[in-house]
Amino acid sequence: MSTKLETMGLAKTYRETPALLPTDLRVAAGEFLTLLGPSGSGKTTLLQMISGLVEPSAGQLLIDGRDATHEAPGKRGIGMVFQSYALFPHMTVWDNVAYGLRMRKLPRAELAPAVDAALAMVKMQAFAQRLPSELSGGQQQRIALARCFAFRPSIILLDEPLGALDKKLREHMQLEIRRLHQELGATFIYVTHDQDEALTLSDRICLMNQARIEQIGTPSQLYDRPATRFAADFLGHSNLLDGVVERMDDGRVALRVGERWVPIGPSPDLPAAGEASLLVRPEAARLTSPEDGTLAGTIRQVVFVGSDTRAIVSLGQGNDGAQGADFTVRCPRDLTPRVGERVGLAWDHGRATLLTR
Repeated sequence: MSTKLETMGLAKTYRETPALLPTDLRVAAGEFLTLLGPSGSGKTTLLQMISGLVEPSAGQLLIDGRDATHEAPGKRGIGMVFQSYALFPHMTVWDNVAYGLRMRKLPRAELAPAVDAALAMVKMQAFAQRLPSELSGGQQQRIALARCFAFRPSIILLDEPLGALDKKLREHMQLEIRRLHQELGATFIYVTHDQDEALTLSDRICLMNQARIEQIGTPSQLYDRPATRFAADFLGHSNLLDGVVERMDDGRVALRVGERWVPIGPSPDLPAAGEASLLVRPEAARLTSPEDGTLAGTIRQVVFVGSDTRAIVSLGQGNDGAQGADFTVRCPRDLTPRVGERVGLAWDHGRATLLTR
């Protein structure tokens, strides 16, 4: 796919504090890229520099191969959707959607069809003559999306647009945004701190931490094979076992966790020795008898979450060594673990990830 947008060493500093360290990022045409990270990670700063709302301190921004680093926001062909909706309260839904087209001096003969098409895309034609105050939060967000889509920008930036919605409505709007992306074929760059939202929506996720890119890849790459401990801990629930790597004579690698040896499996890319952490996702683990498990512990808590049950196992009993650590296991509904029960922990070692940093 062709490159739609590229940053080369793009950076922003406020006085002596870096809001974004020099960043190289390439976004393909038609891609849905999510900038994910905690508060202060630099994701919104990067989005604002792409939009032109913030002037970079260094680096270059290319859009369709042209230098847009210092181009005015209105010249970039970019649409933007905010969390606050930013609808005009005194205008009808129809006029709110039409506003941007009027500012672009779209001919009157083309304006009405463009507004009607945008409202149809978000399924809000029946609300065209209502005021924003007469709409729910989800409906207002649809109008904000329609206003952005109306002039058919080739790049659409979305800054936590679902943050003000309740969980059920947010999940519904995620599917709607994904559908709209597929219909429009535009390049979407989406900012969120919600990991589930990023996994649901994205073609790729750009995970950010401390003003830089931590890891970038597909949702499955980041979830199944995180490159760092931060990435493992930020995306999904993580069981992280800290230990020391030992390489055996037959090529196998094991992690010594306290007094237990946890097999890793053969791989030429793994370190021969040194401190490391093993990531095991709750859905990859299962409960066994204490004698059959790779590790053993005592069930401290059982949590019912609807689709399954989660057992939180406290390690460090007996000879296991990892005092104080908890290990979460996702259990099928027909399994009823009991608090205080002594259990073993087992998993497919091919689904575990060794992290050395």
